[in-house]
Amino acid sequence: MEEERAAAAVASGVPPGAGGTEEASRGMAGATTMKVVAAVDASEESLRALSWALDHVVQQNPGASVVVVHAHRTEHFVYPVAAHGLAYAPPMAVDSMKKTQEENARRVVARALDVCAQRQVTAKAAVVEGDPKEAICQAVEEMHADLLVLGSRGLGMIKRALLGSVSDYLAHHASCPVLIVKPPKAHAKGTASST
Repeated sequence: MEEERAAAAVASGVPPGAGGTEEASRGMAGATTMKVVAAVDASEESLRALSWALDHVVQQNPGASVVVVHAHRTEHFVYPVAAHGLAYAPPMAVDSMKKTQEENARRVVARALDVCAQRQVTAKAAVVEGDPKEAICQAVEEMHADLLVLGSRGLGMIKRALLGSVSDYLAHHASCPVLIVKPPKAHAKGTASST
């Protein structure tokens, strides 16, 4: 048994005792690739986070695959007709709003893919619908991501308490490690006080 393991290690170019057949077989097949999912929206913070991940994570892991994910909320547009709660949504208005949302999603994804192309990184894109917190969480799980990267808007405590934080939710509920890229201190200070 030990001789077979040593022979397999030698055949793979791994010296005997330096990892055994399991590591040798992984070496022969090639290292598993890391899947990095970057959540992007129309904010500069999300593009900054994507850029940071490309420079500091993807460049350090040759062969890593990158998926840019954009979640857009599916809005329902209705107009009150009467005081008793009936509502009506003209089909043309609904179609127009859907087209606008789809166009905005395409624009966001195109900007993110341009950031990847500038760094000569090939990336795929996915647009998911629904509440961004839940939609991104589900997409990460379905994609079997190894790392989720997203930007932080640097909301203050009051805004975060009132609005909720997508990054906070994902940090606690995503099925993989989450990297939250904060805005640079100079940027945060510049927006906080302009006296």
